[in-house]
Amino acid sequence: MSDILKVENLCKEYPSFRLDNVSFSVKKGTVMGFIGRNGAGKTTTLKAIMNMVHATNGTVEIFGLDIKKHEKQIKQSTGYAGGTVNYYKNKKICRILDITKSFFNSWDDETCKKYLQLFSIDPNKTPSQLSEGMKVKLSLAIALSHNAQLLILDEPTSGLDPVSRAELLEIFKLLKNQGIAILFSTHITSDLENCADDITYIRDGRIIYTGSLENFTCGKKLESVMINFEKEAFYEKAGL
Repeated sequence: MSDILKVENLCKEYPSFRLDNVSFSVKKGTVMGFIGRNGAGKTTTLKAIMNMVHATNGTVEIFGLDIKKHEKQIKQSTGYAGGTVNYYKNKKICRILDITKSFFNSWDDETCKKYLQLFSIDPNKTPSQLSEGMKVKLSLAIALSHNAQLLILDEPTSGLDPVSRAELLEIFKLLKNQGIAILFSTHITSDLENCADDITYIRDGRIIYTGSLENFTCGKKLESVMINFEKEAFYEKAGL
């Protein structure tokens, strides 16, 4: 399978934090979970991939194209949903969708309608009338409505009830069977065990592991493996 997303030696300098040569790739028709503690660099990495944060060094290729040189073209076929997206809270959702679709050549009204119905989103409501979980669903509906071949999602299951989370994970499985690649960050390890093929594990801005979920866990629960990794890192840092 070919790489849809390829990240190489990505660096971003902040006064108190650094992304340090982050490298990994996501293949067509696979789901990759992006894991790590709060502050490890997950959101910064995802935003750098989308060129929303300008990397200090490194390259990001999507569909074989450099994001810095072909950003507009790439984003036509890439769906992004971040946990901090704020819509005009008093505008009707149908109006927000009318504005949003003007940016995408491949926007599909029927697909959008399908996901609004699936997620039980009333287009005549405003974002201020939605719960946080429903706002996440709206972001996903938008990301899925322009025939994206790559989805980059920051904590997409955050705030969703267990049934909605299960529905979303089933959608991920259907999408990857259609050849769509999905990269999503999460703290809910059971979500990854249900749908992820691969994981990328980041700690303090550095990639600790990237590859098969099965090889990483070796039959153990992902949560327990992560806890053990973090314990070892803590003891090492503390000199114990």
